[in-house]
Amino acid sequence: MALDQKAIINQIDDILAKCDPNASDATSMSKALSMLLAAIRRFAPPRSVYADNVQAFETHLTSGVIAMSLALEPARGMLQALRSDYKSGYLQSVVELIHADIFADFLDMANYLLEQHYKDPAAVVVGTVLEEHLRKLCEKQGIDAVKADGSPKKSDALNSELAAAGGYSKLDQKSVTAWLDLRNKAAHGKYSEYTSEQVAVMLQGVRDFASRNPA
Repeated sequence: MALDQKAIINQIDDILAKCDPNASDATSMSKALSMLLAAIRRFAPPRSVYADNVQAFETHLTSGVIAMSLALEPARGMLQALRSDYKSGYLQSVVELIHADIFADFLDMANYLLEQHYKDPAAVVVGTVLEEHLRKLCEKQGIDAVKADGSPKKSDALNSELAAAGGYSKLDQKSVTAWLDLRNKAAHGKYSEYTSEQVAVMLQGVRDFASRNPA
C-alpha cells in the first residue's frame, strides 16, 4: 500500500531525529549518512530533481570527490528540502506527471495493437488502463477504492462515486460507463458486439478524459 503524505513526513522526521548532525566518529557518520541517502532514494519521486541529485551525490561520494565527513550535512539538507516539498504539496504534480507518462505508454501500445488489426486486445488494454486511472482518481479524491472486507470495488462503483463527489462531470461518467462496457465485452469474448472504429473512439476518449482529469 502506498504511503500517504503524512506518513512520509512522519518517517522523514523520524530519520532526521535519529541522524546526529554532530556525529564525529566514522561509525556514527556512516550510519547516519546511509539512513539519509536511503530515505531520499525511497521517497524521491522517480525522475524528480531529488532522485537525480541523490544519484549524483552518491557517485561523487563513492569516487572520493566528497569526503564522508563533509557529506553528512548536505545529505541532511536534501532530505529536509524533500520533506518541505511534501509538506507544501509541491510533489503532487510530479506524481501526476509520472502517472501520465505510464498511462500514455500503455495507450500507445493499445494504438499499435489497433493499427495491427488486433482490436480485441487493444480494447482490453485501454479498459485496464482506464480502470487503473479511476483507482488513482479515487486516491486523489480521498475515496476508498476497496470494500470493508478489503476486496476491490468494481470500476462501475468507482465511476459513480467519483462523479457523485464532483471528481468529474455526469457527462464524463456516462462516457466512462460506455468504455467500461466495451472493455467487459472484450474481456468476455463478445468480439462481434463492437468494432475497431468503436475501440479507436474509446482510445481517443480515454486519452482525452485522462488529460482533463489527471491523477
